[in-house]
Amino acid sequence: MENTLNNGASKPKDKKLLGMMLIAIGIVYGDIGTSPMYVMKSILEGNGGIQNVSEDFILGAFSLVIWTITLLTTIQFVVIAMKADNNGEGGIFALFSLVKKYWKPLVYVAMIGGATMLADGILTPAVTVTNAIDGLRSIQAFDDLVGDSQWPIVVIVLIILTALFSFQRAGTSRIGKAFGPFMLIWFLFLGITGVIHLFSMPAVLKAINPIYAIKVLFSPGNKMGFMILGSVFLSTTGAEALYSDMGHVGKDSIYASWPFVKICLLLNYGGQCAWILHNMDNQSLSGIESLNPFFQMLTPGMRPAAVIISTLASIIASQALITGSFTLVSEAINLDLLPHMQIRYPSDQKGQLYISLVNTIMWIGCCLVVLYFRTASRIENAYGLAITISMLMTTLLLVVYLVKVKKNIVGAAFVGIVFGFIEFMFFIASCGKFMIGGYVAIMISLILFFIMIVWDKGTVIEHQHRTFINMKDYLSNMASLRTDKSIPFMADNLVFFSRSSDPQMIERDILYSILDKDPKRAKAYWFVNIRTTDQPFEKRYSVETYGTEYIFFVTITLGFKVPQRVNVYMRQIVQDLIDTGELPVQDRKFSIYGPSPIGNFKFCFIRNNLTAMDTPTMEYHLVNLKYRIRRQIGDHVKWYGLENSQLIIEYVPLFFSSAHTDRLDRDLPA
Repeated sequence: MENTLNNGASKPKDKKLLGMMLIAIGIVYGDIGTSPMYVMKSILEGNGGIQNVSEDFILGAFSLVIWTITLLTTIQFVVIAMKADNNGEGGIFALFSLVKKYWKPLVYVAMIGGATMLADGILTPAVTVTNAIDGLRSIQAFDDLVGDSQWPIVVIVLIILTALFSFQRAGTSRIGKAFGPFMLIWFLFLGITGVIHLFSMPAVLKAINPIYAIKVLFSPGNKMGFMILGSVFLSTTGAEALYSDMGHVGKDSIYASWPFVKICLLLNYGGQCAWILHNMDNQSLSGIESLNPFFQMLTPGMRPAAVIISTLASIIASQALITGSFTLVSEAINLDLLPHMQIRYPSDQKGQLYISLVNTIMWIGCCLVVLYFRTASRIENAYGLAITISMLMTTLLLVVYLVKVKKNIVGAAFVGIVFGFIEFMFFIASCGKFMIGGYVAIMISLILFFIMIVWDKGTVIEHQHRTFINMKDYLSNMASLRTDKSIPFMADNLVFFSRSSDPQMIERDILYSILDKDPKRAKAYWFVNIRTTDQPFEKRYSVETYGTEYIFFVTITLGFKVPQRVNVYMRQIVQDLIDTGELPVQDRKFSIYGPSPIGNFKFCFIRNNLTAMDTPTMEYHLVNLKYRIRRQIGDHVKWYGLENSQLIIEYVPLFFSSAHTDRLDRDLPA
């Protein structure tokens, strides 16, 4: 009886795991799952084409792919990095949140890693969609129709990318349910088409021996030499995304689904290598420019269907990278590393968010990359270099995590020496692509890194020059102001945003705004400090009343993945304090929703600006750059979701120095 009960209880659990595995296959493996479309193609081109390869070269290349996926994707990310989670959340910013308190310069490591991942997010849709559509070249009728012109391919790719980015506003919760089943079909397609050719030449499986991988690096038949690693590395791009998406699907589903995905990938790579060995003396193939064994190994009748299925797979892979970029930017904003942009939530599904500005920039970036490079082969040259840097940054943070958090010195040494060395070798090899396209990825990364540096440094400088005063010294002034009916009434709830972490100390600028600049009478004054924590989904608040029923300092503590919907939180807090009797009922009589105990709100933002009196210094220029970026990209108003609320925006000068002003001498009348 007990066994029957246990079996019955395990069935729903097993069913749930299978469902999560299907979701993981749909959204986690898109990037790495589309790499068979271009890895072996890139290796062939780098070595001079199919006519210039040998059996040892192909076995060595396949062995490099096998062990790259095994060491970097499987061991480093699936086995080791996924244990360094922040309450189930992964990714470089989640990892940084765990270790940032141990060493301040680690913020630069996180910035570099985040910037290069975002650059990869721009390049991935361009390279995957272009490679899929390039498969049309393998269809003789299409190739005869367009001839040598690449523009028909470019136009089709641009149309697909435009449609893909246009759809982001609506969210992907509905079609997202179809991602899993379709990507399951995709991986089965990869595995089956690979197995078919492996049966004809099972000797390819000898590449499992790592000796072949080592030999090919020094083989005279390898015309790329050590730089072959730059092409091989493309087989593991997506490992970082796998770690970042851990929070969306859970560790167990990745642990359970990765073996299936890895087997399908390796079977396809093996099938391509078997086809190459079988056809390396085929003279009719040597004249094909940018020959792609992924499509060429299929029968002519299968190629149209392969183009369709690979295009859909590339769209899904791109979708995962785009939504992953939204999440990455959101986390960076919460860590105060990027300007505050407006975030929308198209659905209630966890992780579903949309950032219009990021979407537009990525769309423009992808289209420009396609227009600039035009061919998939040239885009591949730009691809991979940025992600090697991102992996190195993740490894560095992982070493700090193992040393400081886990106290595992041996494990940290292993990760740092073994994986750090491997990734550094891939980075050096990928640097060979710099002059032929890699500079685009680095340029995008540097722009993003520059914005992060300016924002972070500007924020630190602003904080250093803020003046805080004791709130208790001004309680009587505010009590008098609140009851002075000669001053126009402004709002039931007047909300100011404070940078102070101590309720007893308030920015001088805020109290100056209330009492001096334009006296503001209200029923209740709220000073709100929003604190972002290392816990991804933490949501709580605390209140200091100063012994009054009309002045409140509220500390709202939110995890770095929680949306900062301040207007929603404030209504809840006001209602809570009315319920406890700490705040009198505000008795709002007129509303389309009927009478309410909660009054109206006005949100006041105090913004600093620079004055001509300041002497231009490095600090001055950094803050000035921050303000210029803020004007172009976004600010707290949209980030807090308050663009449709009643707002008061006041500007106060940020002084860098208290320059001595000489007294004027008065001219007395004669």
